[in-house]
Amino acid sequence: RLVMCYNRLLLVSGAGLLLTISIGLCAPTADQYSRGVDWLSRYGYLPPPDPRTERLQTREGIQKALRQMQRFAGLEETGTLDHATLSLMKTPRCSLPDIVGTEDLRKRRRKRKKRYALTGLSWKKNDITWSVLSYPSPSLSPSLHPELVDLILTYALRVWSNPTPLNFQLLRPSRNHPNQEGDFRVSFPSSYHEDGYPFDGRGGTLAHAFFPGTADMAGDTHFDNGESWSYGYGDDIGTTDLFTVAVHEFGHALGLSHTSSNPSIMRPYYQGTVGDIQSYTLPTDDRLGIQAIYGKRRTSATHPTPAPTTPKLPFLPSPPSPRLTPHPDPALPDRCEGKYDAIANIRGEVFFFKGAFFWRAQQWGSLVSFIPALIHNFWVGLPLRLDRIDTVYERSDGHIVFFIGAQYWVFKDRASLPGYPRSLEEWGMRTMEGRPLERVEAVFVWAHNGKTYVFSGGEFWRFDEGGQDRKLEGGYPKMASLWTGVPSDPDDIISWGDGDAYFFKDTSYWVLKRGGLDQGSITPKSTAVDWMKCMVGGPTPTHLPKMPHPTGRDCDRSRTVTIQASYWLIIVSVSVLLLVSVC
Repeated sequence: RLVMCYNRLLLVSGAGLLLTISIGLCAPTADQYSRGVDWLSRYGYLPPPDPRTERLQTREGIQKALRQMQRFAGLEETGTLDHATLSLMKTPRCSLPDIVGTEDLRKRRRKRKKRYALTGLSWKKNDITWSVLSYPSPSLSPSLHPELVDLILTYALRVWSNPTPLNFQLLRPSRNHPNQEGDFRVSFPSSYHEDGYPFDGRGGTLAHAFFPGTADMAGDTHFDNGESWSYGYGDDIGTTDLFTVAVHEFGHALGLSHTSSNPSIMRPYYQGTVGDIQSYTLPTDDRLGIQAIYGKRRTSATHPTPAPTTPKLPFLPSPPSPRLTPHPDPALPDRCEGKYDAIANIRGEVFFFKGAFFWRAQQWGSLVSFIPALIHNFWVGLPLRLDRIDTVYERSDGHIVFFIGAQYWVFKDRASLPGYPRSLEEWGMRTMEGRPLERVEAVFVWAHNGKTYVFSGGEFWRFDEGGQDRKLEGGYPKMASLWTGVPSDPDDIISWGDGDAYFFKDTSYWVLKRGGLDQGSITPKSTAVDWMKCMVGGPTPTHLPKMPHPTGRDCDRSRTVTIQASYWLIIVSVSVLLLVSVC
């Protein structure tokens, strides 16, 4: 596989100023590029190619579409398929396009300053009926029996009726009306289901709903039956929260489109659980959007509009505090304690492993659940008596590699491939003293050059996994202290954002910006605060850092960095001038 990489371009202007321009990371493969163009077409950023007129996608059109997609998602507008953009394209999301409507409607939206997005469509009545035509697969969603699904959907609709005059009534089959259907027809189909929006199984597209109108499918809401659906703060991580997705899809069924506003339930990407479903309320932009269509619920003493009644949801687990965990379950590891066994970037999400459990942080910075999940419930094929994972990483081919002691496993999605585990000796790593490596401490694929780096015992090795076989490069191992400014014995390392390397150790993490090993002093930050949403600080940070942005940008504008940058500018400028004089 050919991988083209770029670092920096040095330009000398006519005024003698030296400009350093970051061109980018490894260029996408042909397959990634093709999939990216298909993604842009599917979600409305590119018109579909027309083979009859030989109208194909142009480079300029694709770059423009990428910038629009990046702006909508809150990413850096590079116009390229960079690491952050490719990761976001892998994030589970709604099937409906982000850009909908006629060109005139799009122009009006661009001029509109409000952050919610309206389709111009609405129901011409306040009393809306709904029915459920099918339910989730018991084998994939065993915790969601039909009665519970009805209650979850009832609460999701109540989120939209509370601030508006809308009232929703569930129509159930009866002896006299065995096939009665509501305005909203909810179902859980699989794959192709004759509506133009086929599902793709686990991950990818999760659900879609049709906007209001007189068409037969108006208001229909479909959830992918290939997903494992759940609700609340349970421990079955690896599932998708039905309530969160239902609130989003019912917003479409009522006339709202996707929005780039944050926070908003109408963002196109899955955001994980949103909290206690019995008390959840719409973010401000969503509330203003739905009220712009249907108005506010009247609260006048003379003409009150009664709020709809909602049955109580049985045995709903109380969600934990969003910040503090003063009395954690002694049987579960404390997420705020740090010292994780392994940390991995898998499918654009960050997994924190500790003991037999793990937490999962999404690209937006939110935890899927504050309660850890059992590793065995997610990955099938690891040892039954599992005390810890040494390290995990996702290969460039999408396979996931687990290291435990002197063995390693390769997974495709959630299942171990046949023939594993295998011996770590197959990797051919020997220490500087000539002994075979017995344990791996950290592994990551550096987006800077596409190479795989393995750390253990203060040493590191580099592998090329771009071809058919894994190849240990010559000249290794080397001392891990070459990576200055970060721990030489990290708990684990991930590549995140635009290719920055994140080194984790104990309760802190360090961000090594893309492009080089020697970056001087790097200030550690608190893993508990930034990643685990805890009200505790790390041992050394002097300020409360922000949650790591998906693009990995965390600019330090301190005077020290400015001075260092000036020194480098002078040095390189002199070098260029000397080169010019010699030539």
